[in-house]
Amino acid sequence: MQILSNHIMQPSRLVTGFKPRVHHHQKDKVVFVLGATGTGKSRLSIDLANRFFPAEIINSDKIQAYQGLDIVTNKITKEEQRGVPHHLLGIADPNANFTVTDFCEMTLVAVESISRHNSLPIIAGGSNSYMERLIEDNNYNFKSKYDCCFLWVDVSMPVLHSFLHSRVDEMIRNGMVDEVRSFFDPNADYSTGIRKAIGVQEFDDLLRNEPFLDDNSKARLLQQAIDEIKANNCTLARRQLEKIRRLRMIKGWNLLRLDATDVFRKRGKDANQAWEKLVVNPSEAIVRRFLYGLKATDVPSSIPAIPAPTRGPAVAAASL
Repeated sequence: MQILSNHIMQPSRLVTGFKPRVHHHQKDKVVFVLGATGTGKSRLSIDLANRFFPAEIINSDKIQAYQGLDIVTNKITKEEQRGVPHHLLGIADPNANFTVTDFCEMTLVAVESISRHNSLPIIAGGSNSYMERLIEDNNYNFKSKYDCCFLWVDVSMPVLHSFLHSRVDEMIRNGMVDEVRSFFDPNADYSTGIRKAIGVQEFDDLLRNEPFLDDNSKARLLQQAIDEIKANNCTLARRQLEKIRRLRMIKGWNLLRLDATDVFRKRGKDANQAWEKLVVNPSEAIVRRFLYGLKATDVPSSIPAIPAPTRGPAVAAASL
């Protein structure tokens, strides 16, 4: 698997945060941010990185590891990264496969390097099977080397589906079709590399036949592609949620759930305030306890053990 780039942007801001204390007789600590697509994992990871500076983020979305198709893959922009160094983001050849072995080996190197410099590694993304391999595979000995804190950003499925539909519409307005058109190859293999991403293969009928279509036919195939992308994103979100629940129930991962549903029901300033109250502040309290002497299992017992898919109390700041 060819790696095209490993450039890491260095932080260029002054942050009044808290350095994790490093005790050489203890295992180093790693924070994981999990959740279905669209729930705000990248946003939370950056919020935490700025509160626990120095910290660096390792991308665990296998599709975002590929270079190119930034709109389709919904990569976080440099502006949105807010100066936080990111690893495994846009580094892989889009025509080759970025495998789970590639992810595990590169993540181990990144975590080791970040920890060695007394920075906090935050692993964030939606490829839960990749994270499971990293943590559960005895060949990597991850659990023997690192203490892990798992944050799970959850949004009720009906609310999340509505958001995912709106997000696809926004991606279309931002130039998604032109981006895929510039990458289109009628002989390409959709089972390889970045072409496995939702939002690529769905445009095949339109782009393959575009020169021969009238405007009405183009509009029909475009809408068909958009509808398929929306449906496939919702299917992905449900699969990811099922995987997260399996990690919690079967594998016994101590996933600390943060209910962000109310955030997605609001707009503008109200949404930002809800995000701080329901997601960022509780997460900061959890991570602070995790870093400064308490095990992740010590925080907080009020989080529901088996949340329902569309309801369940948020982790309120007051309960921490």
